[in-house]
Amino acid sequence: MSILIRQARVPHLGVVDLRIAQSRFSDIATKLEKRDDDRIIDANGCLLYPGLVNTHHHLSQSLAKAVPAAINSDLNHWLAQVPFALWPKLNADLFYRCALLGFYELLRSGVTTCADHFYLYHREDCLDLQEALVEAAKTAGIRLVLCRGGATHRGSHRGARSSQFEPESLTQYLERSEDLVKRHHDASAESTFRVALAPTSLVHTSPAEHLKTIAHFARARQLRLHSHLLEVPYDEEVAQREHGMPAIEYAASVDWLGRDVWFAHLVHADAQAIKRLGDSGTGIAHCPTSNLRLGSGMVDLPAMHRAGMPISIGVDGSASSESASMFNELMLCWLLHRGQGDAEATHPDQVLDWGSRGGAALLGFEELGQIEVGQLADFSLIDLDQPRLWGLWEPCWAPVVCGEPLHIQSLFINGEPVLEDAQPKGFDIQALRYAIREDVKRLQAG
Repeated sequence: MSILIRQARVPHLGVVDLRIAQSRFSDIATKLEKRDDDRIIDANGCLLYPGLVNTHHHLSQSLAKAVPAAINSDLNHWLAQVPFALWPKLNADLFYRCALLGFYELLRSGVTTCADHFYLYHREDCLDLQEALVEAAKTAGIRLVLCRGGATHRGSHRGARSSQFEPESLTQYLERSEDLVKRHHDASAESTFRVALAPTSLVHTSPAEHLKTIAHFARARQLRLHSHLLEVPYDEEVAQREHGMPAIEYAASVDWLGRDVWFAHLVHADAQAIKRLGDSGTGIAHCPTSNLRLGSGMVDLPAMHRAGMPISIGVDGSASSESASMFNELMLCWLLHRGQGDAEATHPDQVLDWGSRGGAALLGFEELGQIEVGQLADFSLIDLDQPRLWGLWEPCWAPVVCGEPLHIQSLFINGEPVLEDAQPKGFDIQALRYAIREDVKRLQAG
């Protein structure tokens, strides 16, 4: 069966009909004739938006919003008080619900692809949480890139040093990654599950020789590389002190620059670093809410764009980005850099491109992120008949210039409905609601 969407408003196309067949947009025109096998969706009054691509997240934090002990903490103290303190309390069942909630929050803000930087690995048998994440993604129906984090030494961040768990050996990291890739990685265009290799923090959690080995291992298997870098000035201090060079030069020295690499944050990349990143084609997952929430600073994204860096947007974990909304990240990205520079620093169309096509390309999905014939049918239908949107002269800018709340009527991935009438297709949201509330009470009680 094909799907015929009637009279949807689409950015840059106006009000059009769209047909979906075999996971892709097969026809787009002002008026399409109905075929016998078409299922009709009336999208009159709806904005059809490309599926958003969240290129940096931490689903393990979905039950740790607004922890009072760390509400005013910087990154170093926050790591110890929130994510690393929560880790020992997680089991597979709890983490499955935690991840499912996080996925649902993302789906409700138009995300069809999520790159989750999952780093809860240690020396002992620790793969139950990883498999719970995989299962939660299947239940939610979302497209997932599992960024396989972890550390091969304890590192220099307070959070890592506070951990009760021993880091993996390099051999464990590689053998377990190989197993993950063999069982789950799918490099096909329509894939809903891929793997990237992502040591947790480039200058803190793995020695130089380990990083080189991991980069070689990933490229031999055509996997992408991801990590945190220059989120705070401490990263640069450690690179200079321990390696005698700037952090970006250190990344180059361990083979961690290139078009198959993207870093989260890069808040403290100076002009020289930005040029090096741009020349090498290394990308960024820009996480504006988290950077402000933790007092980390403001990245010079317009300069990165001018330098030719691939730009994408990430929500980051809910413990430092409590709204967990990609729509809010788009709006903040649009506003933040205008405040830094001037009113021409960002444009709604450009921000949408970073949050959709830009993120898809950075993750290696060349047939995602745009509403065009032949592209994979990842999209949301957003109800424009809401009072706060009635006054918009350009409704296609609603998610960027208005942010939340927005009502997603339905959301599709590979041409299949994942949300309908704002409700998930794959699980009972009310049952999850009850279970999560009990989980949070138990976590608070210690």
